[in-house]
Amino acid sequence: MKDQRAQKPPLQYPPLPADISMIEEGGKLLLRTAEGMSMYRYDADSDGKPHCLAECSKKWPPVIASKGATPVGDWTITSRPDGARQWCYKRQPVYTRSLDPPGAAGGDGEDGKWHVVKL
Repeated sequence: MKDQRAQKPPLQYPPLPADISMIEEGGKLLLRTAEGMSMYRYDADSDGKPHCLAECSKKWPPVIASKGATPVGDWTITSRPDGARQWCYKRQPVYTRSLDPPGAAGGDGEDGKWHVVKL
């Protein structure tokens, strides 16, 4: 007799830019840079423009789009004041945290303004 239990559908993988990777951990899909760094969003960027500049960007480096990168799916690109092109996920600029080693997400909730980017 055939097993009648419902089977879970496979996880759906959204389209990603070449600069971004995704891993599955604990049944959840997590976004990372190509170097394996966790990505964060900043509450002050809710208007879609990067507001973590100068000193702020030393601790929270922006995720820069590679040359020739183009938007795909929920991923867009915004221009920073210095002319660099920064990735945005769902219209919010994304950053890494300089204090994190690859795969860590130690800045989630920092100052109540920084949050790990989730699908």
